[in-house]
Amino acid sequence: MTLSLNKPKLDNLASDIWKSAERLRGKFRSYEYQSVILPIIVIRRLECVLIDWRAQKAAEVLKNRPTLTEKEVAKWVKGLELNPQQCPFSNRTDWTLRSVYEEDHALLEDNFRAYINGFSRNVEDIIEHFNYRATIGLMVKYNRLAPILNQYKELALGPGELSGLEMGYIYEELLRRFSEQSGDEAGEHFTPREVIRLMVELLDIPIPDRHLSIYDPASGTGGMLSVAKEHLLERAATPDERARVEQFVTVHGQELSPTNYAVCQADLLIKNDRQATVRLGNSLIPDDPYSREPGDQWPETKWRFHRMLSNPPFGVTWGGKDGYEKEARRLERTRYKAGMPRVNDGALLFLQTMLAKMAPVAQGGSRIAIIFNGSPLSNGDCGSGESDIRRWILEHDWLDAIVMLPDQLFYNTGIFTYVWLLRNDKPASHQGRVMLIDARGQCEKEPKSFGNKRNRITDAHRAWIETRYRDGWAEGYADEQVKVFAREAFAYHKVSVVFWQTDERDQPAVLTEPYLKTFSAANLKKEQEFHASDLSFRVQLKVQGEEKTVAFTVTPKDNAARKLKEALAGADETLAVEWTHRHYVQDDEYIPHGEDIAAFLTREIAKPIIRWEETRKDGKPILGYEILPNKYFYRYQPPRPAQDLLAEFWRLEKEAEKMLEGLAR
Repeated sequence: MTLSLNKPKLDNLASDIWKSAERLRGKFRSYEYQSVILPIIVIRRLECVLIDWRAQKAAEVLKNRPTLTEKEVAKWVKGLELNPQQCPFSNRTDWTLRSVYEEDHALLEDNFRAYINGFSRNVEDIIEHFNYRATIGLMVKYNRLAPILNQYKELALGPGELSGLEMGYIYEELLRRFSEQSGDEAGEHFTPREVIRLMVELLDIPIPDRHLSIYDPASGTGGMLSVAKEHLLERAATPDERARVEQFVTVHGQELSPTNYAVCQADLLIKNDRQATVRLGNSLIPDDPYSREPGDQWPETKWRFHRMLSNPPFGVTWGGKDGYEKEARRLERTRYKAGMPRVNDGALLFLQTMLAKMAPVAQGGSRIAIIFNGSPLSNGDCGSGESDIRRWILEHDWLDAIVMLPDQLFYNTGIFTYVWLLRNDKPASHQGRVMLIDARGQCEKEPKSFGNKRNRITDAHRAWIETRYRDGWAEGYADEQVKVFAREAFAYHKVSVVFWQTDERDQPAVLTEPYLKTFSAANLKKEQEFHASDLSFRVQLKVQGEEKTVAFTVTPKDNAARKLKEALAGADETLAVEWTHRHYVQDDEYIPHGEDIAAFLTREIAKPIIRWEETRKDGKPILGYEILPNKYFYRYQPPRPAQDLLAEFWRLEKEAEKMLEGLAR
């Protein structure tokens, strides 16, 4: 399927809707716009579905009972509507946005509230999470209810006019604009449908013959889950296959934002997908009825999933006074036992959450596709939480591939992103190996940009990526955009090394220099331990008003505190200290796993090595892990010749002169 969209049509519709938000300026604050606009869009879309459904049922009733009056038909249809087995949602009243608006405006608020209160419980849940009843009061107070109802009472938002895909773009474009208006930098980056489609196809979801579950811990407005299910239904070649998808595939999501949750629930209602469940809450913390917010509604103690995909928010802060570090650390010995990342980037908490919910291989195993920015690849030094999480993933051989995507694919950010593919059911050809695919060039320009989204992935680009992921494991496969590494290639030793610097004659250097630290017993002991060789000091003192110089030497076996006390005995003041010591340098070296550490240090430092020690944890040396795709695909670009740069400079100089001449006239 080609994910083509009528961008001018959607852009015009989004702009028309946005105009109503701009009319709120001066009455509502910018961050409040979405609380007015998004609910009325959802209500109108639900209303369009109900109006179409009622018309269809009325035609069916009249066909079977042609003698019924219009009033009798309407009563019959209303009875069907209020039956949940007949209609997934309903409204007990006869109101519509149009009829509410066209009635006496003195009763506008009462009639609109009656209409809102008439919806069935599942729509009631959506309205509650929008907190819309309070917003209605503000709209009335600021005299904005009538204009808003007038704008939306006939807006064509039904599935016949806008597909789920198109409506998703409208929601996300509006949410992007609301985010920009409110200065929201929370890291929410809505996922383009072509990127979701790529992730879904890389997950290789089969047409099932038994239960198959799909999960997203940060489901947003539900795009990931919707595209996954739609993809399977499109691939179903026969009625039997389609029936199997409907019967066996269940989708499960969780979303932290009440607004996104409400939009997602409305979309599921319209689709009447009874095999899809999205719940409100924070996926990264345990659920606790006494907590200030709901936690994980799909705990791994009860739930496991066969396919998982997600685009968690980039750079989400989970610590600090506004975070949930205390709650998350309750899972530190179980779900997050590999490590806790830094508190200002929770990306790897989402990945650990998904890995904890993998189905055992005996039950079909699990595959994961998750979008990250560059941070989870290499942030954190050896022994840090991030490095230990990467180590845990690679040593369990779960990481299968990483796809480097083009920049400017997302609405709210222009950065490069990466799709990580993980699985616990690797075939023999994948085991112990990780594939990197450089797909940064696989895109074309958008005919019309959407926010920061200026590039797009077409069917051809997606096929290019999928072909390389499928075929690139074969021995002898040659493609400069595909590299397959042993998992150990990402491991390194971090070694703290002390070496003896050499002088201009390449001889071990000895320095005589001022001692600028506090001249204390504690510091002297540290110098003694670090150098493990004789240290000579010349100390200028003031004793009974006269200056005096004292010289002494501290050997590795001396009591440094006693030596210092003897040297300073009777002194009123220490004026200056000069010391002579071997010129030792301490540095950290990062050594690829598999290298002989001593040989590497001797070769690379080429100075006398005094001592070295690996980074340790719990008393044992540990490996660090980082993945640096840019390094592996680096291509040297020779600088432009000097004469070309000079010619360009003079060309620009002449252009500037002409511009100045034009201004002078």
